[in-house]
Amino acid sequence: MNVRVVVDGTTYDVEIGDLNARPIIAIVDGERFEVWPEAPVTAPAVAPREPGTVPAHVSSPPAPAAGESGAVVAPIPGVVLTINVKPGDRVVPGQELCVLEAMKMQNSIRARQAGVVTTVHVSDGQHVKHRQTLLVIQPD
Repeated sequence: MNVRVVVDGTTYDVEIGDLNARPIIAIVDGERFEVWPEAPVTAPAVAPREPGTVPAHVSSPPAPAAGESGAVVAPIPGVVLTINVKPGDRVVPGQELCVLEAMKMQNSIRARQAGVVTTVHVSDGQHVKHRQTLLVIQPD
């Protein structure tokens, strides 16, 4: 199923796979996401609405908190296996910050910029959501 979704004025082309499969595969503007619904999926009732408006049940992904421009967010939902940095640590681009397990695969979360870790928001074993802030780096 292909749909076009508008969230906060931004349009996304979404291809949704089999709704009965687990995980449900969604491709958003060419990026693949695996969705693990907690309850059975049923098609929502679609009410007519003005073009360009967003249905009430659609929300934007959580954004980093104000002042967290160096936020490192979870690219996928999963479990934090290890955290390899602490506040005050200096990091360089490409350095492994933490490891996130999703679907029995370990995913290294790496720094995109040089800077100093100011805050770590998660702990080992914690379940995180897609785009949840893991830690914050104050860029150099």
